[in-house]
Amino acid sequence: MTFRKCSTLSIMMALMIVPGWGAAIPAGSHATVRINSEVSSGRAHAGDPWSGTLVKDLVANGHTVAKAGSAVEGKVTYAKSSGRLHAPGQLALRLSSINGQKVSSSAVGRKGKSHTKSNATKIGGGAGAGALIGALAGGGKGAAIGAGAGAAAGTGVAAATGKMEAVIPAESVLTFTITARR
Repeated sequence: MTFRKCSTLSIMMALMIVPGWGAAIPAGSHATVRINSEVSSGRAHAGDPWSGTLVKDLVANGHTVAKAGSAVEGKVTYAKSSGRLHAPGQLALRLSSINGQKVSSSAVGRKGKSHTKSNATKIGGGAGAGALIGALAGGGKGAAIGAGAGAAAGTGVAAATGKMEAVIPAESVLTFTITARR
């Protein structure tokens, strides 16, 4: 055997032995990852990177193509900050590489809590309290004025405290579906 053939054969064998080298991550594979740091719709922007680790081995056709603990990287593909009185925050994340292999994946999204119940409680509670105080102080006319003033105060409180961002805490486990190898 010539030196050239021998070295080529050695390289091919090494590629088959080293996990993740020479073995593609096929579309349809499910990658379960743990993210390293919090991602919030209040601070994130589309295109921001995030990182994490693979939670369990990624196996394709009976071969491990990426081991648990392998580094993963991804991007924020959508981030919309919460409004104060409506429209909770939204986030979408995608994987961009697993163990150095470029991949495309499905998006994993999160939406912040709805404002409706919280706002109704604050505004309704303010109106009720204002009506009670107004009725005690000035009768029927005072109750009407107090209800309006209380509702306005409740709306102010809701606006001041109302942001409902979408948050994916650090160490969260997310599952992505691989759509293609890039």
